[in-house]
Amino acid sequence: MKLPPLRALQCFEAVARLHGFSKAADALNVTQSAVSHQVRLLEDYLGEPLFNRQGRSFSLTLTGEHYFKEISSALGSIANVSQHIRHGESGNIRLAVYSSLAVKWLIPRLDDFHKQYPEITLSLNMVTDEPECNDQLADCFITVTPPKENFVSQFLYAEKLYPVCGQALWQQIRDKPLPEALWSHPLLSVQSSNSSDGIAQDWLRWCQHGGFTLPKTVKINQFSHVLLAAEATRYDLGISLIDHYLITAQDRQQNFVRIPMHELLTGDSFYFVFKKNRSRQGDIIKLGRWLKQQCFEQESM
Repeated sequence: MKLPPLRALQCFEAVARLHGFSKAADALNVTQSAVSHQVRLLEDYLGEPLFNRQGRSFSLTLTGEHYFKEISSALGSIANVSQHIRHGESGNIRLAVYSSLAVKWLIPRLDDFHKQYPEITLSLNMVTDEPECNDQLADCFITVTPPKENFVSQFLYAEKLYPVCGQALWQQIRDKPLPEALWSHPLLSVQSSNSSDGIAQDWLRWCQHGGFTLPKTVKINQFSHVLLAAEATRYDLGISLIDHYLITAQDRQQNFVRIPMHELLTGDSFYFVFKKNRSRQGDIIKLGRWLKQQCFEQESM
């Protein structure tokens, strides 16, 4: 693809649109002679005059009129798509977020976001694994592995796990000594498909942090996703370790009981991430502030 000199195209478009070489020079922040030189360069490239010059006055030739009509829309399209990639479409944000965090934490709070910022349309793209931070997927991301270059990463929260069971199962263990009462019931363990740490690493780490050993005889049911383990817990199928951000107020009231034992900091921290060239985009700034406020309120509960 052989293109004409793009700087010359820009100068020609500005002269034709603004009806003047001096106005084009002011708009492009260059000298008038530089604009004239670029227009001459384009005419030499095309082999056709684009302006009729009569002293200080000028007008577009028929070729110039046709050329301006064609290239002005093309340059406008280039400017628009470049602006969208750099700053996103105003009023519309695509957020990529882990499915568990979206379903259990973000979606129950979205009504508050919509009330505070009715002018912003927030679209969610749920992912099960680490998202690849690119414009094709989303405009911003919640991830535990933020890119190291060309992105802004804002800390949201550090993941903590604690043991949870359903109401019926709690009635069976509430008056028994802990942690011994746990070992009589299935432990629900979460292990992602790409993990190679071995079975029940979450429970092994939790026991180690508490200073006791996980009995070899305890029954362990494995799940590939925390949402599956949470639903099994809801129906009293066992005891699971749940991120404190994935237990809603309704869960606490109706379904889940937090077993009064220690928490485990997993070492994972969640970040709100977006490209540096969008750091002044108002909609993303508002979303980031709102997310951090929600995390602050969660920690205060």
